[in-house]
Amino acid sequence: MLVKTRYFGEIDLAEDKIITFENGIMGFEDYKRYTILFDNEGGETPVISWFQSLDDERLAIPVINPLIIKEDYNPTVEDASLVSLGELTDENLIILLTMTIPSDIKQMTVNLKAPLIINSTTKKGAQIIVENKDYEVKHKVYDKFLKLKEQKGAE
Repeated sequence: MLVKTRYFGEIDLAEDKIITFENGIMGFEDYKRYTILFDNEGGETPVISWFQSLDDERLAIPVINPLIIKEDYNPTVEDASLVSLGELTDENLIILLTMTIPSDIKQMTVNLKAPLIINSTTKKGAQIIVENKDYEVKHKVYDKFLKLKEQKGAE
């Protein structure tokens, strides 16, 4: 299926790459179909991917694996909020954090409070508000990226 995207132009997307968010995501409740895109020209899996709406090509949100930012990330959620996704296991559970990257990248943040939870088997997802009191909506990450770059340079 051909889809238009914000940063990658028109792409041919396989049906099994479509993730359905029955309730949409916060602020975009009417948009239900998404995919995850990334630039893989260098051959490495990128740190940041794009959560691309298939209902509106202009909606593309940078996302990241939470363990890159916070190694002990362990969100507490009500089980009832995940029932619609199907049975979640270590093998099919994908958790992503949305990012905000302003023009001053030193102010870049991730949302630890409302991760995207995806079941890769059922291709269903939901954005959940976690119960953890110490998780911020705007957790600054610029310093973490500097440390990652230093570590990569040392290898």
